[in-house]
Amino acid sequence: MSIETGIQLPSPSLRIGAQVITDGESTHEHIDPATGKANGLVPMASTEQIDQAVQAAHAAFIEWRALPAGQRSRQLMKLAELMEANTELLVAAGMADNGAPRITAGNMVAAAVEWTRYYAGWADKLPLGRITSNGGAGGSFGHTLRQPYGVIGVIITWNAPLMSLAMKVPAALAAGNTVVIKPSELTPFTPAVFADLAREAGIPDGVINIVPGGPAAGAALVEHHLVKKITFTGGPATAQSIAASCAKTFKPMILELGGKSANLVFEDADLDKAAGHAAFFAFGMMSGQACALPTRLLVQESVYEQFIDKVVQAAAQFPIGDPSGEYTMCGPVINQAAIDRMDSMVARALQEGGRLVTGGQRLGGELADGFYFPPTIVADVDPDGSLAQNEVFGPVLAVIPFRDEEHALEIANGTDYGLSGYIWTSDLGRGLRLAESMETGEIAVNGAFNATAERPFGGIGHSGIGNEGGLEGLEEFFWTKSVGIATR
Repeated sequence: MSIETGIQLPSPSLRIGAQVITDGESTHEHIDPATGKANGLVPMASTEQIDQAVQAAHAAFIEWRALPAGQRSRQLMKLAELMEANTELLVAAGMADNGAPRITAGNMVAAAVEWTRYYAGWADKLPLGRITSNGGAGGSFGHTLRQPYGVIGVIITWNAPLMSLAMKVPAALAAGNTVVIKPSELTPFTPAVFADLAREAGIPDGVINIVPGGPAAGAALVEHHLVKKITFTGGPATAQSIAASCAKTFKPMILELGGKSANLVFEDADLDKAAGHAAFFAFGMMSGQACALPTRLLVQESVYEQFIDKVVQAAAQFPIGDPSGEYTMCGPVINQAAIDRMDSMVARALQEGGRLVTGGQRLGGELADGFYFPPTIVADVDPDGSLAQNEVFGPVLAVIPFRDEEHALEIANGTDYGLSGYIWTSDLGRGLRLAESMETGEIAVNGAFNATAERPFGGIGHSGIGNEGGLEGLEEFFWTKSVGIATR
């Protein structure tokens, strides 16, 4: 497929072992979010094709785990090099998939390269295990072994397919596992490019398999007896179904789910810097379509109205429009269903006493054919109301006033989610106290960026189970075996 950039993208397909398959049980018509027009048919895997992919991954596992760790490391490092060399191809895939602006898609490629390099570097440096005893009075020698699981079922959502792949697949492969990936049918191009680059890097056929499909295909992947662990990125409702299925056989899983992250701004903060950060991460970062974004803005009462004005001014600086534009910061949301969801949530928030400050209505004019929703700010939101408690997954920011540190913490911890937390203050003691007390998997103070390869990323509560990133993310793909050897 060729898009307006002139770059030829691979057609959506299944990748099972050495096969590139363009026929599935059915097809899904992919719609370009920027134009509302169809730009390809995505084959949807049948349950039989899911089985074929798992069997291919299982067969490849025997060879892949037996490779010297240094060879796995070199092949993953080559994949990182190819991703970097093919940045424009991956950017084009990102724009075609979900309307990600060129700037955003480029940043995603750079981050995905770093994640891949990070785990490539770990592959040949992990100790095999540790000594747990010696040949003394007990008469035995003990040690532990890190063992790869085998076939990992990888299920990713549509908002950041390249980053989801980079956060899961290199770690799984570095540990010696193979993968069957079920991407969203909404974003078929990035996984196809990723598979092509992996093959070019020398990663053997069957180590990475790609099978877009519907709910039945996803269920077949989760339930397959040769799939030994699931790693999933998506929403809590689907995660509950996966967890129920995994519970039948006690299959382990990693769940990277949603968030309703609080951004606490105190009166002593650098307000201009904090406002720019709040606007960028609510609106300019993936048009608000990411799990860790600070979508609840909590502002101290003494600077409340002043700070809202600063956020409005900062948001107005972000160009909205064609994702291929050199300076576009805000692209479309994924589809009409997303528009309808935001319309409904904003309307309900206003009924509950919220105040619409800016935005709130789908954009028309030259952008009418695409799924464009402007930066939207709703102030005076009830902390227990629908907009404060539910994930929007779009450029809608809920603003809530607070009195003092204790009140801010009460509101921040008042959701079922626990993914990210943000703090703005010049008081280091306050920042450290809140970092310890906020019930989240990660904390960013004064604009720090946490979602980096060397740090664990994951949440609690409705935000998930397990970690991606850091050594913790690699250890998710091993299980530990204890060995005792008699010495007498």
